Amino acid sequence: MAGHLIVGLDVSSRARAEEIVTALGDSVSFYKIGYQCFYGADGFNLGKALIAAGKQVFFDLKLLDIDNTVEKGVVAFAETGAAMLTVHAYPKNMAAAAKGAAGSGLTVLGVTVLTSMDDQDVKDAGYERDAAGLVALRAQQAREAGIGGVVASPQEAEMVRTIVGPKLAIVTPGIRPAGAERGDQKRVMGPAEALASGASHLVVARPIVEAADPAAAARAILAEMDGKRTSFA
Repeated sequence: MAGHLIVGLDVSSRARAEEIVTALGDSVSFYKIGYQCFYGADGFNLGKALIAAGKQVFFDLKLLDIDNTVEKGVVAFAETGAAMLTVHAYPKNMAAAAKGAAGSGLTVLGVTVLTSMDDQDVKDAGYERDAAGLVALRAQQAREAGIGGVVASPQEAEMVRTIVGPKLAIVTPGIRPAGAERGDQKRVMGPAEALASGASHLVVARPIVEAADPAAAARAILAEMDGKRTSFA
């Protein structure tokens, strides 16, 4: 299960990120680098260093631009050896990203609806659907675009799995182990429940990186995940 737990390095310095990686040791092999780390902690070079050290890296940057720019940007990330990269789940955007990733080992993920959003937030954004309905639409469009998977809340994982089939990745933030605070997340679920619902990878940041003992926190989450099956290799 270690390869299906992605730890979010949501920190502002490379030194702190490297402290966390060292503390986690061999218990974690997959790391997410998002905005905070990418822009504030030399995240691009950190990611390349982690890849060189045999770790898997997920660049969570939610690319969105004209088709050519997205395609070329994805090519650049694919050349690093990164495992995953997020783009906004608009059909043309995903199609351009799929073209850029073609022939590489990079799994492009379409971000459906952020786990910090609920039905009212989706309505306020101008969509005439609830959160689950918009996730379903984006999941179908992701499959049609030929990308490798989607990012969705664990609450929609079961529905998304029926749409995208057994082979695409379903990466779920909003994972909160027993006793953890929700923070700004609204659509959350525990680790075992999320895997049982169809998630292939779980993203966990604060419950691990802010823990007094990050390695113990990661081991506890892995224990909750243990024995749950996922169809994604």
